[in-house]
Amino acid sequence: MHIAIIETGAPPEQLARDYPSYPKMMERMLSPHAPGFSYSTYRVFEDGALPRVSDFDGLLITGSAFGVYEDHAWLAPLETLIRDTAAAGKPQVGICFGHQLMAQAFGGTVRKSDKGWGLGVHRYDVGGRADWMQPAQGKISCIVVHQDQVIDPPPGAVNLAGSEFCEYGVLAYAQGPAISFQMHPEFSHEYVRDLLKLRRQRYGEALVDNADATLARGSDRELMGRWISNFFKSAG
Repeated sequence: MHIAIIETGAPPEQLARDYPSYPKMMERMLSPHAPGFSYSTYRVFEDGALPRVSDFDGLLITGSAFGVYEDHAWLAPLETLIRDTAAAGKPQVGICFGHQLMAQAFGGTVRKSDKGWGLGVHRYDVGGRADWMQPAQGKISCIVVHQDQVIDPPPGAVNLAGSEFCEYGVLAYAQGPAISFQMHPEFSHEYVRDLLKLRRQRYGEALVDNADATLARGSDRELMGRWISNFFKSAG
């Protein structure tokens, strides 16, 4: 199965020397569960071309520091690709920014949350069920780094998991085999710890200290990688 990874952002320059790109993080997350997958990366946020729907078996959209409501030339064509992929019946997955962009492309609303930044490991209640969510788990702990949220999901979308901070954490869409996650299962705890240190003044010292403390609890990164791999395999 060939996955097109849409690279919509990159780690801060100060961390890029020590950590892989977002697409490479995605590959490392999926590879233990789907060793037969192959990947191509499309760096759209630096004016790279988008793939055609015929170029891939599945689509994966990364996180980004950009907002989906901002004015960037590559956003509208990417939303069109999301809808075209759904119309073709090919599976797609969005992560953080990708979650928000998929929701917006299908008719949902995304805004900067009045709750501020969500940082560190958050606990989500899994309220929905799907065949790809195996092994099943009623609660999941996941790394988050976001301020924007899906406020109103698209018509027909099913909310599979949410937290006190973020109600719409995992969405399954009516338009096609399409799911998205507000959390960052591809991020390592080490990367997030260094990111928090780098942006301590931006996020606020108290919030960073609290977020850093949550990283000691561990997260369900491996489970999330398995779920996403299961989804691609079952829908591809």
